[in-house]
Formats: sequence, C-alpha cells, structure tokens
Amino acid sequence: MIARRLRSWVAGALGALLALASAGAAAAEPPVWVVKDKDSELVLFGSVHVLPPGLKWEPPALKRAIAGADDIWFELPVDPATEAATAQLATQLGVLPPDQSLFRLLPPADSAQLARVAQAYGVSTMLLDRLKPWMAEIALAGAAYRKSGAETGSGVEQALSAEAPATAQRRAFETPAEQLGIFAATPVPEQIVSLRETMKELEDKPDEYDTLIRAWTSGDVAALEKEALDPLREASPGLFRRIVTERNDRWIATLQARLRGKGRTVVVVGVGHLVGPGGLPARLRALGYSVQGP
Repeated sequence: MIARRLRSWVAGALGALLALASAGAAAAEPPVWVVKDKDSELVLFGSVHVLPPGLKWEPPALKRAIAGADDIWFELPVDPATEAATAQLATQLGVLPPDQSLFRLLPPADSAQLARVAQAYGVSTMLLDRLKPWMAEIALAGAAYRKSGAETGSGVEQALSAEAPATAQRRAFETPAEQLGIFAATPVPEQIVSLRETMKELEDKPDEYDTLIRAWTSGDVAALEKEALDPLREASPGLFRRIVTERNDRWIATLQARLRGKGRTVVVVGVGHLVGPGGLPARLRALGYSVQGP
C-alpha cells in the first residue's frame, strides 16, 4: 500500500516479465497521454519506479517526446544527492523511539503475521522491530522486489532522466522532505492498516505485482486502476486522500501554470496518479484541455 507509492518504495517487478517483452503481445505498451493547447504540449507518462533490468517498456511516443522536451518533471529530483537525502530522512522519520517496539505496537495477530512475512522474504525481525509501520512496509516491499530480481536502479525515472537531452530542464513536484513527510504524518492506526494490507498481499498474492506490471505493459488502464488504486482507496480512504488526491490537486495546479506558457513538457509520475476519474488526464479533460490517450 504505502510501499507501492513512494519513489524509493513504490513498485517492483518479477523477472518473468522479461519474457513478456518479447511475447506475441509485444505491440502493447504502457499508456501515454498527450495534452495540447495552441502553443504547448504536455506528455504524461505513468511510472513504475522499480523494474527488472532489461525489460523493454518505453513507448515510441514517449521516446520522441523526451528527445524534444524543453522540460521534464518527476515526483522527486532524479540525482544521487536526492537519493542520499531521501535515505537519510527515511532513517530519521521512520525509526521508532528507543523505548518502543513495532512488534509490541501491533495487535498480536499482526505481529505474528509480520514475523512470518519477514522470514519468508529474508528480512531481519530485529530491524523491523525498530521501524515505524510505514517504514517497515517499505522494508518488506524492498525485500519482495529483490527476491523477484528487480533493481532500484532500473526504474523508469533513472532511464528517462539519463535519456533526456542536456538542454531539457529537470524539474520536480516535491522535495524528499515533502514526500516522506506525508507518510511520517499519517496517523499510526492508518499506517498499521496499510502495513496489514501489504503483509496480506505478500502472503496471499505473491504475484500481485506481476499482475500490475502486466496491466502496465499492456496499457490496460482499467486494470491499473484496480491494482494500483482500489486496494488503498478501500482500505484507508484518509491515506488515499493524502497520497493520491491531495497530491494530484497540487500537481494539476502546476500543470495548468505550465500550459499557460509554451513549449513541450514531459511529466513522469507514478502511474496511479494518471488513471481513474481523479487522475491527471481526466482532470485536465474536465478543465477543457484536449487530451489524447486512453
């Protein structure tokens, strides 16, 4: 849940997807939206932040847009300094006080499940015991991605930032402090609900992320909404509002300001921010912009 949606946390993929790229349905591709007015073009692409190395995913339309972009927007800056700052802040914000224990904080059934999941995915229970629920969720998700062969350095953002021309300005909607602050400020009961849902997925549906990636690579926006948004929307409406809706509110204002200028802009954010009636493309359509795409 939470772990699916942070830059260093959100997403992962299974090594079996490498075969998917060369299968018979290879013509399918992740969705791209193009927003136009008289002197601006805005290309929107939904990211999966962690992918297996070697997966071929980039749509030709996105590749062309990147090559001619005046600016490219990410959730966070894509550079080593930001990665280091994010890791440092996560350590500061995600660790429990010395006199507290995650296993004692959780209800007994959740504590027992946490121990089972930790053993299954090779995560130290001593480490987890020191973490707040949201940070423990990230640790478990990271272990699941590693077990699947995914690598954090193989994500969409790193590839596109490296591919973009030097003349394209790299911009970001948020800072590490702003992004991690959303999760650190989440009430503990909501953190526990999200951790519980993630543990259930890891135990009951170990191929759940495979399903999400299949939907992404095939451009199935209905399935993307079901896999990326519905679980969090149903389990914790308050957390969904803070993670998805309120961030979309802020980002849509930035995009409108950019469209009042001119030039070509590429926007790369988590795919969950682009699908469904509250997604950025649907909201731009509702504002009267011409939006091509699913």
